[in-house]
Amino acid sequence: MAPKNHNASQGRPHRKDAARSKDKRVHPKVGRSQPDAERRGERRVISGRKIKPSSAPKLVRRSPIAEKPSLEQQHGNSVDPQLETANLTGVTDASDADNDLIYGRHPVLAALESQRQLNRLWIIPRLRYDSRFHSLLLQAKANGTVIDEVDHRRLDQITQSANHQGIAAQVTSYVYADLQEMIERSKSTAEQPVIVVADSITDPHNLGAIIRTAEALGSQGMVIPQRRAVGITSTVVKVAAGALETFPVARVVNLSRALEELKTAGFWVYGTAATASEDLDTVKFTGAIALVIGSEGEGLSLLTQRCCDTLVSIPLKGNTPSLNASVAAGMALYEIYRQRRATTLHLGGCFAKKVQQSITKLETS
Repeated sequence: MAPKNHNASQGRPHRKDAARSKDKRVHPKVGRSQPDAERRGERRVISGRKIKPSSAPKLVRRSPIAEKPSLEQQHGNSVDPQLETANLTGVTDASDADNDLIYGRHPVLAALESQRQLNRLWIIPRLRYDSRFHSLLLQAKANGTVIDEVDHRRLDQITQSANHQGIAAQVTSYVYADLQEMIERSKSTAEQPVIVVADSITDPHNLGAIIRTAEALGSQGMVIPQRRAVGITSTVVKVAAGALETFPVARVVNLSRALEELKTAGFWVYGTAATASEDLDTVKFTGAIALVIGSEGEGLSLLTQRCCDTLVSIPLKGNTPSLNASVAAGMALYEIYRQRRATTLHLGGCFAKKVQQSITKLETS
């Protein structure tokens, strides 16, 4: 007796037959078999749940980014009640007002002492108690300067990571001097004035160093060209270390014409050139002098050389063929200063000797 087929008795198809009929089922929507539809990315329903095909992209939900705390919240800076500060808005870096930004203790201190108009000042907490700054800061605040107490990181942002030494200030734009006024003032304040002329200096560090040296050795001013040369920038002010608060700089359109004006006013124009036949130490620098310094790479232009009355060279002993523009200017300016100081001391010694002889003569008579 054959075994009973329970599936058949219950009206169910055989397992293999059921599998065949399952493969041949037609998708109710598109008329394709269900496995083909699944391979094409279509959805199917199993036990009441919608299943997406495995090839569908997964959406990842990102957590929100937490806000970065401000520098004031991180460090908890306190503010001196007498130096009430404003919010840190406005200038965010040196590119906003590069020419109007000064930084470093000497330049800012010189600006405060000369009572130059400061729009805004940033300072670290430690410097506000410095005896050199505290009273000047109070005076600047009374004159309308906004004073912000910040940390080094904020000053790094403002000065673009320059050597700010803990203090920076936004000042009014530098006012260039008028050439004719400079000439008249130099002749009225010095018996033998010296004016430095920079021919196409493009490096702000060189220009700042020349200004600092010229002011320190008693020069009365400087002339720079308007084109193809650096002007008075924040870097120049920093390197000059406060000299620009008392040292005038004239900016001219035509440098050759400016040299002719100096000649007309009685200045003898000396130019520094490596190929000049006269050595610096053999020239007698007397009277009003205009000393012309050439650019870093090219030196004096041919047109400028033609405008000079005398070309001088600095004798060198080593293998280095030339000097940096600021170094050459410093050596030439010191030679002028040395000669005039020696003359003054000699005249002073002769005068003292004559006075002593007169006193001795009176005592013996």
